[in-house]
Amino acid sequence: MDIVETEAGTGLGARAVSVGEGEREPHPSDSLRTFGAVVQALREHAGLSRGDLAAVVQYSKHTVESVELGRRMPDEAFVERAEEALGNTGALRRAARHLSRGEAGLAAWFRRWARLEREATSLCTYECRLVPGLLQSEAYAKAVFEGTIPPRTDAELEAQLAARMERQTMMRERPTVPFSFIVEEHVFRRRFGDAEAMRGLVDHVLERSAPRNVTLQVVPVEAGLHACLDGPVRILETAAGQRLGYSEGQKNGRLISDVKEVSALCQRYETLRSQALSPSESRALLEQLRGEL
Repeated sequence: MDIVETEAGTGLGARAVSVGEGEREPHPSDSLRTFGAVVQALREHAGLSRGDLAAVVQYSKHTVESVELGRRMPDEAFVERAEEALGNTGALRRAARHLSRGEAGLAAWFRRWARLEREATSLCTYECRLVPGLLQSEAYAKAVFEGTIPPRTDAELEAQLAARMERQTMMRERPTVPFSFIVEEHVFRRRFGDAEAMRGLVDHVLERSAPRNVTLQVVPVEAGLHACLDGPVRILETAAGQRLGYSEGQKNGRLISDVKEVSALCQRYETLRSQALSPSESRALLEQLRGEL
């Protein structure tokens, strides 16, 4: 589920894949840990504290710590300023080219799907439990992660939140890729935080779904039963024209490549699309819900 970013852990040849218990906890990628260790070594060699480096690169001390511990993907500005502050050797610029985006904070069984998303030529998402990860506001995502059981450490929560926000960037970076979302109305009615936090969530969803390549449809409560009641589903198409599916349950994920099974998921999705509100009606409903807060 999108509560923890997830992925099936084996290749595409399997019909449906689950992974074992030992691979399920999110952890930083080797590339992020290595980059962080290089930053820390150069900082210490320069005789700077984390606070000193934070002041120079114009980021918080907390951000510097997160980068050094491999929990956060440094952006281009951080790399450039840290490079200049730590000797301008070129080591950080070269190392940054090999960083694995979106690995820290992703559960092992979701990583392959997350990578496939970034290369997909189209992506469809049906969600009946919570706001899809690609549409979540930062406050909503944080609240979701904080509610997980067993509880996460602060470091784990930060890594998950950073991965969620990083994953959302692909919607801005890929303006010609169609993103389709179908979400149950009750998902947007489930309260978290105060009224301001709820309004922030709705505003964020409206903003993220505004571009021409993004379609959001809401399934109203009065729509009744429908063909997707087995649970949430994602479907994507690769550059080679292959369609793949992904579904999740408690602490596991399934990457689906069997042609017949994916075809059935596509048929269910298209049927539900015809039963949901139109995009304009869906936006009107969200604006109405916002007004009720």
